[in-house]
Amino acid sequence: MSYYQVKNLEQYFKHYNKSIREPRKFWDKIADENFTWYQKWDKVVEFDMQEAEVKWFVNAKVNITKNCIDRHLAKRGEKTAIIFEPNDPKEEAKHITYNQLYDEVAKMANVLREQGIKKGDRVCIYLPMIPELAYTVLACARIGAVHSVVFAGFSASAVAARITDSGCKMVITSDGGFRGNKTIELKSIVDEAIKTCPTIETVLVVKRTNAEITMKEGRDQWLQPLVDAALPNNVAEIMDAEDPLFILYTSGSTGKPKGMLHTTAGYMVYSAYTFKNIFAYEENDVYWCTADIGWITGHSYILYGPLLNGATTVIFEGVPSYPDFGRFWEVIDKHKVNQFYTAPTAIRSLAKENWSWVDKHDLSSLKVIGSVGEPINEEAWHWYNDHVGKKKSPIVDTWWQTETGGIMISPLPFVTPTKPTYATLPLPGVQPVLMDEKRNEIEGNQVVGSLCIKFPWPGMARTIWGDHQRFKDTYFSTFPGKYFTGDGALRDEVGYYRITGRVDDVVIVSGHNLGTAPIEDAINEHPAVAESAIVGFPHDVKGNALYGFIILKESGAGRMKENLEKEINEHISSHIGPIAKLDKIQFVSGLPKTRSGKIMRRILRKIAEGDFSNFGDTSTLLNPEIVEEIKQGKL
Repeated sequence: MSYYQVKNLEQYFKHYNKSIREPRKFWDKIADENFTWYQKWDKVVEFDMQEAEVKWFVNAKVNITKNCIDRHLAKRGEKTAIIFEPNDPKEEAKHITYNQLYDEVAKMANVLREQGIKKGDRVCIYLPMIPELAYTVLACARIGAVHSVVFAGFSASAVAARITDSGCKMVITSDGGFRGNKTIELKSIVDEAIKTCPTIETVLVVKRTNAEITMKEGRDQWLQPLVDAALPNNVAEIMDAEDPLFILYTSGSTGKPKGMLHTTAGYMVYSAYTFKNIFAYEENDVYWCTADIGWITGHSYILYGPLLNGATTVIFEGVPSYPDFGRFWEVIDKHKVNQFYTAPTAIRSLAKENWSWVDKHDLSSLKVIGSVGEPINEEAWHWYNDHVGKKKSPIVDTWWQTETGGIMISPLPFVTPTKPTYATLPLPGVQPVLMDEKRNEIEGNQVVGSLCIKFPWPGMARTIWGDHQRFKDTYFSTFPGKYFTGDGALRDEVGYYRITGRVDDVVIVSGHNLGTAPIEDAINEHPAVAESAIVGFPHDVKGNALYGFIILKESGAGRMKENLEKEINEHISSHIGPIAKLDKIQFVSGLPKTRSGKIMRRILRKIAEGDFSNFGDTSTLLNPEIVEEIKQGKL
């Protein structure tokens, strides 16, 4: 592809500067040279950032699946598009070629149309990480239906809330799902959820676990017989550039989850461009992102980004610890994975185990390793670099959000010199700025502020489904005319960005602005500590003080509490300074985390403040029971 694919640092600065000086020309060239369009655009972009109104590739006509599948068939028809690696390593992996992917997506698209789904209808997809999940997502996009993928681990009430908010007509689910040594009963969760969802007309069910399930006559149908009867060809719907592609829900700090709406053309161009550059993908590479397609990471960097580039992408049904802690490394060895993209929470959990789990597998195929979901702490960065990347595969520590659609700040492998805990430099086309409390842009380097983006980029969400005012209030009102990420950042002496955490995770102690991420890094380097989370709480003298929730490794569990507290504060003092020492330390067995691995710090803040009244939306919590345990142990 004749992308602006960056090959060296000089080229990066050349492309970046061009993208800032002439953003319209920059994106016009990328979109024009690398995608198939039914009709080109009248304008590259039109926007009003004050009103949170943005349109890319105005009046262009396109279908994203034509670009993901059809255009590859002549040259790559027999190339593997998807490798399905099942939960149980004894079950054979499945290689799905681009030709097979076309047939399966076409059949699924025909099934959807026969079931009454048309352009603009919303379809809820509640499936495990199996090939049918990919087929269904792409089939929706092919006919112009708006897919709303809900991670197959959410509760019935969370599923119901998402279906109701988006007004879905159909749910596609399975009898169950495998996750490690557990079997999850997905169909019964859907049955419970849609008791309160009058918009649902049809439920299509994939057979995966052979669990006994209840099928409601007139509403529920097994999917496979419908697919078997469908024709393996389908004419893609012609979509406007700004037609909705998908809704994906992200947790709100207050109120109900936010249904972020992404549209077609801009998202297509941005997810493809960022994938190509950040993972340095080359023809015949095998790429694996361990996320779930229920998250934006899975949308952009398991399905759309890779397939738009004609890549081979791995869909992994399992978990990193089943059947043992070598599972990730065994899969890399088995499929000769070249690019590996996972979350710091997975890296930290595997780093606690014996190195032999890694070292017994051949990881020499790896060229690039990546991190996503939260800033990666220094100890985990070094472990990942030493034991997985073997100091030869650069780490791309990527910063982005559900709202951004694609990666915004990241090293480019073999281009950007990496620095532990730093996301480094913005992608071409991304214009970050740091803002102070008076809403002024902070110039220069070695500064800290609120991270905003001052010019639109193609992958950005367009609105919150059904509530544009909330979209505007949440992202465009704090710093008018700019997109506010909600994150704080530090810009170092060379212009590298380090995400310091949510802006409300910057705690002002005795007038000092303290980002919680560097303090957590320091704590996590203590040999007895597995993981930590720091929040602020009100203090009579200091204004705010720091409260630490700390998980100990097994080696630290039997140690004297008082001694450990003292050592941890000495560690902080020596790494950051006495001002950053913790006033309170609570040892806990776990932290409240979303299913994508992020610590839900607002819950910890509430507990530290002694306010148990309203924890906001907790539907994305992986481990809700831990909240009660932490409350009971509150100091």
